[in-house]
Amino acid sequence: MAAYDIVALRAFSDNYIWTLRDATHAAVVDPGEAQPVLDCLEREGLQLAAILNTHHHADHVGGNAALLAKFPVPVYGPRDERIPETTHPLAGGQRFTLPHFGIEFTVLDIPAHTRTHIAFHGDGLLFCGDTLFAAGCGRLFEGTPRQMHEALTLLTGLPDTTRVYCGHEYTLSNLKFARAAEPDNALLEELTARMQKLRDAGQPTLPSTIAIEKASNPFIRVTAPGVMASASARAGKTLTDPVSVLAEIRDWKNNF
Repeated sequence: MAAYDIVALRAFSDNYIWTLRDATHAAVVDPGEAQPVLDCLEREGLQLAAILNTHHHADHVGGNAALLAKFPVPVYGPRDERIPETTHPLAGGQRFTLPHFGIEFTVLDIPAHTRTHIAFHGDGLLFCGDTLFAAGCGRLFEGTPRQMHEALTLLTGLPDTTRVYCGHEYTLSNLKFARAAEPDNALLEELTARMQKLRDAGQPTLPSTIAIEKASNPFIRVTAPGVMASASARAGKTLTDPVSVLAEIRDWKNNF
């Protein structure tokens, strides 16, 4: 396996295009815009090796065509006609080896944000698009609260040390909501201070880890007494089912 590092290329107002790179090549995850990638490749003298897409939204796949016009590389993504550039359509349980880098990724089906959303897990890395965020989860555009709960349960079954690379810089706003949803969780104040320092320095708050998310993310902590109490108070009735709790706090977050 080639040695590599991972950098965040910024796109739009808060998207990250995660870029694996070594001395000669790069692979990109969810290139919503082509120009940040093209600029990076030219600046560092790199060849593009592959594109990975987690879901069909334009801010994650919009740069595919322009990148492929210059670099005809494989595109790994979900089986979805809305991503016409895909050369390797994938579903949960499949595995593939990332060209040049030699990383074996396992594909995880995590529908909820979109119906065909997938994640890529390998070498201690998780690229999870807009399903799992640091201290949050994605909106339910094409799925249900139950699907989101199942997706988050699947992801939190990965090793605690797994590094979580999600699609947006939402961490501080998510932590603000998390403190409202679970006000007795002391870790949230500590995380907020740490993440604010990173943002003040112009640095990404990501990656997170599965361990951090299990300890701080209210959409994962739907059986924690504090989260259940907050959801129940908002609903005006006692909620004990984790799917009902998630549905309530997702609706709350939508309007927070």
